[in-house]
Amino acid sequence: CPVVLAPVNSSVAMPPPADIVKVAIEWPGAYPKLMEIDQKKPLSSIIKEVCDGWSLANHDQFALQHADSSNFYITEKNRNEIKNGAILRLTTSPAQNAQQLHERIQSSSMDAKLEALKDLANYSRDVTFAQEFINLDGISLLTQMVESGTERYQKLQKIMKPCFGDMLSFTLTAFVELMDHGIVSWDTFSVAFIKKIASYVNKFASDISILQRSLAILESMVLNSHDLYQKVAQEITIGQLIPHLQGTDQEIQTYTIAVINALFLKAPDDKRQEMANILAQKQLRSIILTHVIRAQRAINNEMAHQLYVLQVLTFNLLEDRMMTKMDPQDQAQRDIIFELRRIAFDAESEPNNSSGSMEKRKSMYTRDYKKLGFINHVNPAMDFTQTPPGMLALDNMLYFAKHHQDAYIRIVLENSSREDKHECPFGRSSIELTKMLCEILKVGELPSETCNDFHPMFFTHDRSFEEFFCICIQLLNKTWKEMRATSEDFNKARKRVMQVVKEQIMRALTTKPSSLDQFKSKLQNLSYTEILKIRQSERMNQEDFQSRPILELKEKIQPEILELIKQQRLNRLVEGTCFRKLNSRRRQDKFWYCRLSPNHKVLHYGDLEESPQGEVPHDSLQDKLPVADIKAVVTGKDCPHMKEKGALKQNKEVLELAFSILYDSSGQLNFIAPDKHEYCVWTDGLNALLGKDMLSDLTRNDLDTLLSMEIKLRLLDLENIQIPDAPPPIPKEPSNYDFVYDCN
Repeated sequence: CPVVLAPVNSSVAMPPPADIVKVAIEWPGAYPKLMEIDQKKPLSSIIKEVCDGWSLANHDQFALQHADSSNFYITEKNRNEIKNGAILRLTTSPAQNAQQLHERIQSSSMDAKLEALKDLANYSRDVTFAQEFINLDGISLLTQMVESGTERYQKLQKIMKPCFGDMLSFTLTAFVELMDHGIVSWDTFSVAFIKKIASYVNKFASDISILQRSLAILESMVLNSHDLYQKVAQEITIGQLIPHLQGTDQEIQTYTIAVINALFLKAPDDKRQEMANILAQKQLRSIILTHVIRAQRAINNEMAHQLYVLQVLTFNLLEDRMMTKMDPQDQAQRDIIFELRRIAFDAESEPNNSSGSMEKRKSMYTRDYKKLGFINHVNPAMDFTQTPPGMLALDNMLYFAKHHQDAYIRIVLENSSREDKHECPFGRSSIELTKMLCEILKVGELPSETCNDFHPMFFTHDRSFEEFFCICIQLLNKTWKEMRATSEDFNKARKRVMQVVKEQIMRALTTKPSSLDQFKSKLQNLSYTEILKIRQSERMNQEDFQSRPILELKEKIQPEILELIKQQRLNRLVEGTCFRKLNSRRRQDKFWYCRLSPNHKVLHYGDLEESPQGEVPHDSLQDKLPVADIKAVVTGKDCPHMKEKGALKQNKEVLELAFSILYDSSGQLNFIAPDKHEYCVWTDGLNALLGKDMLSDLTRNDLDTLLSMEIKLRLLDLENIQIPDAPPPIPKEPSNYDFVYDCN
């Protein structure tokens, strides 16, 4: 008897084979089937087996799809994504479905046509269906419907306006989804189609869905085709887009700014400044400030990204001047330097132009140029031959001299009259400062695909960069004096002072001041003395004791601290994170959520319709990945999704946030972290799960901070000090408060 029972018990205890997946399969009008799918068998054999179970002939006309909200078809490529417990549906094959919808959307019945277009918009999200529909020349059919359909139904518009609007909305949605798969080139579309889409931006301002999709199509056309950029630029004007920014729908505002950014980004160099002038004439900046930035609602991530892109593209207009050397023979350029001298020293007392005074005049100019702080006193034009910052530095100096004349004259005269060698040379300082500000704002670099770092204060002034310089040059002069730097060894002094000034500017920018005045106020609170206090405080917090006993104590404590950090990382993975699925059209990005099970054995993940508020429950995440199946975690360029071609994949910042989980023979789970902190948390947590070292910068910083705190606590002099078990009692209130002094 024991001999018989042994194999039975052992077979019950054995886990199911890795290639067997248990699923439920639905078919309309029948009870769902529970079935074991052998992943080694061809998918066609499995579908035939399912069809035979329900006595369905022509199994080649059927397919399996996920029964969740996605309705995506199961193919040989994605079948590995089927998990135990999944619910599938037997349905018509993608080819059959595409053929039926291709016929249905051409129906003469308005109701049938509307229902077919609604289904098409839904199915087009699936790349398997999209490929079949496109093979039937479905894109051409949709474009023809857009080009001619409006005229055909113009008479019906008055009596069936809601139906017409929905029909057009579903048509455009299907078109957008189909094009999103990158199967068809954008270069294939006619001018008539572009004109029609552009016309919708004006005609359907009140129909949010049509307007939204029309703007999305225009943006994709501009970004994906140089020829289409030129055609779109002829059809759509900034004046037509501006009214959509003055509405209250943030999504429409986001799409509108995205189109403006796309036109800006793809414009030829000679047209970009012209476009910037048009944007200034149309008061784009003030409209965005009033209706977007200062509107009574929070700015979402996508809007923040588009504002950041606009900010970068606007500052990139400075690149030409930044990279232009001054021509010492150009009289117009030399006149700018003469103007700087005239404003500072008032040229009324200049001698007349007689030949006898030529030498005297040259001598006076040389003396004044020295006071202005130029290196080359005889020919200051030579100071502006280095790029960057090139002519941009001279532009900033002239702007400061003309628009903040009192501050300019005060700085120049104050430093030129000093005799203690602590003068701050205005010319050299301005050149260095301009170069540093260009580095801070990354002038000349393309915008990142993932960054949302826009600064509201730069939208408060038409000449925001110049005003930014004017505030910072006064800060530099003040900090120079506070540090008692000397001009004798300018290079050495410059390095020290510029480091402090950069820190002051960066700390002030981090607070995201809402105006330039607020930025100026933040800087006033960040004097050199205050920076020294902050640095000292940070040094104390990160103090590294080097004595042998302390190092031994560190070595003893470190494993405990690392275990603490490991637990924190795993706890964060249990909470989970919402990730973004990036594609060519960023506003249509889908979200997905991933979290670790409380027992640290399974990763739960699944798609979301929108970014969640708070944690997402495990049971709402359809897919699972056992931690035991994970083979490796790779980052950056080693990730499968970073090896694909495309501008997005080559973006440096995206590469720095990318990581992938590799499992089974070819399975992969690809991530792009929302920010560097989440990237560190997840890569650390996954490495901890695999028993590997946590090597991120975040772990190093946390380890240093916690080690320092723990050592300081252990070194406290607590000998003969009894630590009470209960907190001390709160003293009674005083009989009066006469001793309180009201500072207000």
